[in-house]
Amino acid sequence: MFYHVKDLQFNARVSKPDPAFATLLLEQFGGANGELAAALRYFGQAFGARNPFPDKYDLLMDIATEEFSHLEIVGATIQMLLQGINGDLKKAADESEIMQLLDGKKAKEEFIHKSIVAPQLLVSSGGGPAYTNSQGVPWSAAYINGDCNGDLTVDLRSDMAAEARAKITYEYLLQFTDDPYVKETLNFLMTREVAHFQMFEAALDSIQPNFPPGVLQSDPRYSNLYFNMSSGADIRGAWNEGESSQLGETWQFIEDPVKYVLETNGLLEVEPTGTNRTLEGVDELDRSMSLQRSEEINMAVPIGEQSWSEHSKSDGTSKKTNGKTSHAKKK
Repeated sequence: MFYHVKDLQFNARVSKPDPAFATLLLEQFGGANGELAAALRYFGQAFGARNPFPDKYDLLMDIATEEFSHLEIVGATIQMLLQGINGDLKKAADESEIMQLLDGKKAKEEFIHKSIVAPQLLVSSGGGPAYTNSQGVPWSAAYINGDCNGDLTVDLRSDMAAEARAKITYEYLLQFTDDPYVKETLNFLMTREVAHFQMFEAALDSIQPNFPPGVLQSDPRYSNLYFNMSSGADIRGAWNEGESSQLGETWQFIEDPVKYVLETNGLLEVEPTGTNRTLEGVDELDRSMSLQRSEEINMAVPIGEQSWSEHSKSDGTSKKTNGKTSHAKKK
């Protein structure tokens, strides 16, 4: 269950109206990398993790709930930045606070021009945030449908990338406001993206093995080949020399890919090189990982009568409050 606390997780403030920046901030309200997308992404991922990974279920639900809290912070900030463009503006434009800041027709026209990218702020939302990005494009589940993959190691990698994108978005937004209070709020939200990235990274590391994602292992004949597919100065680095980061194989730098392909009959006659892995070992791992994954899925969706909330098996009850969990012991 969700329990709403009317106080914000972070006490958002603004020093003055700024409709232009409010329009930009819509990106984090209803945009592809915004807080609504994050909340629903983690919320959707949590369902499949509940039985096979109950600890990750708790993590995903906690962060999803916190992201809803962040959506509330962003929405509240947008609302405050748009003070004067609500009912006050509609019934008494010349007396509203925002119009007192606009001296003359030219200033009003400039204000309209700045806000026209998201015209819903002026004519349809009553001065409140709308579920769109900064260009007025409505929020879409297409932003996140690919992030609920069904394999938690894939989902967690996607989550880390999502937090990185959101962090950069806040970093960009910080450059377009001079309001110290707004900067304070954006800095908090940006910092939480950094915190969530590390949480997801730790959760991924606790699932072993987690590479490669999924069940089937990679073919040792091709997993450490680097094809030099461009002419000119060749750059060598950790991505094409030394050991590979996950499998610990030695990178094989294919200087002339065309010649290599022809000499190996279209790669069909390649033998594993620079690796201890074998085709036989890969087949054995495929079978064992398949059994393990099958057991996880069966745990997630067991056959027979089911109940999601098993209060009789719990030592206590828990309640979500804006991203935090408070536990009350039963007496």
